[in-house]
Amino acid sequence: MADVTLRTYVFLDSLQPQLAAFIGTTARGFLPVAGDASMFIETAPGLIINRVTDVALKATQATPAIMVVERAFGLLEIHHRDKGQVMIGGQAVLTHLGLGEGDRTKPRVVSDQVIRAVEPYHAQVINKIRYGDMLISGESLFILESEPAGYIAFAANQALKAARVKLIDASLFGAFGRLYLSGPEAQIDAARDAATRALGSVTGQDRA
Repeated sequence: MADVTLRTYVFLDSLQPQLAAFIGTTARGFLPVAGDASMFIETAPGLIINRVTDVALKATQATPAIMVVERAFGLLEIHHRDKGQVMIGGQAVLTHLGLGEGDRTKPRVVSDQVIRAVEPYHAQVINKIRYGDMLISGESLFILESEPAGYIAFAANQALKAARVKLIDASLFGAFGRLYLSGPEAQIDAARDAATRALGSVTGQDRA
């Protein structure tokens, strides 16, 4: 299917507890638990994600937590305790689309910033719009924005493996993805390094 762009194709070997809980808070599908393997597949145009979901679920025992259909982009997340089941589902999608993993779009960091010693009113404003943990004044806040959006899940998972930080919010679909993490300054620096390194490790095609 030459008219389909594989915006995101990324495997998460073990969902970290906070990311699994966050998906459970925001998703409407079959919710994962910590330790599940997961895969995020994002396409353009968006409507093809219904066919992608059908192919993945018929090929494997993995279940979907997220299926988002927008006009421009579509996003599917599948998960299973068995890593092999998730990878089989992903490979079935690639075969159906006539694409390889190397045809995915390579992620690009759009914005990367750390705000140190967050002010109390700033924390309150962010807490009103977040779906994850609470941001406490005095903590450091790491904000990462990437394109395509789906890779934010991978960046978040790797950051949570590397540092003792809190997942405040994450936008996993749309034109751009965003991640908000908070915690002690040193831990946030470690999380930032892990997240940006994770995105840099993903090979693929540059955006046209």
